[in-house]
Amino acid sequence: MSDVLTGADGVVRCAWAGADAEYQRYHDEEWGAELRGDRPLFEKMSLEGFQAGLAWITILRKRPRFREVFRDFEPEVVAAFGPSDVDRLLQDAGIIRHRGKIEAVIANAGLVAAMAEGELDALLWSFAPASHTAPATFAEVPAVTPESEAMSKELRRRGFRFVGPTTMYALMQSSGMVDDHVAGCWRAA
Repeated sequence: MSDVLTGADGVVRCAWAGADAEYQRYHDEEWGAELRGDRPLFEKMSLEGFQAGLAWITILRKRPRFREVFRDFEPEVVAAFGPSDVDRLLQDAGIIRHRGKIEAVIANAGLVAAMAEGELDALLWSFAPASHTAPATFAEVPAVTPESEAMSKELRRRGFRFVGPTTMYALMQSSGMVDDHVAGCWRAA
């Protein structure tokens, strides 16, 4: 399989975007674009945690419902969720119904809500590598890097959950801390 794919629209993209219109939009507009701010990064961290073990397209298709039931991922609001909210979320087929992941988002929200404004953003971005060589092929894209391992370790030290090094590398890719668009893709650096 080629590392790039020409869509029906004539645009050459990373092959993982496939022919799905929503996946292509995500690739073109979001993946690898710089994302800043505590709330957007908390949302991204939460969704990456839900994605663990699943395909990202599953999360992407469920994202509108995730945003609705997690109140747009406002940390202060989510931090106030209690046992009845967990029960409600476990019954919602529009999201991933995994108790550990749901409880992790609520607990992580409490940690973010206790931080100073801008602190999560500064913390996460402090692990962005000073330089990153864009991959020529997907074979060159790592699943884990020293930076994602360090980010994961620091977040876990602070009490965050579902923030393993592979999940944190996916966060780094999706939030633009690294650019892993492959050579030939129109978005490649």
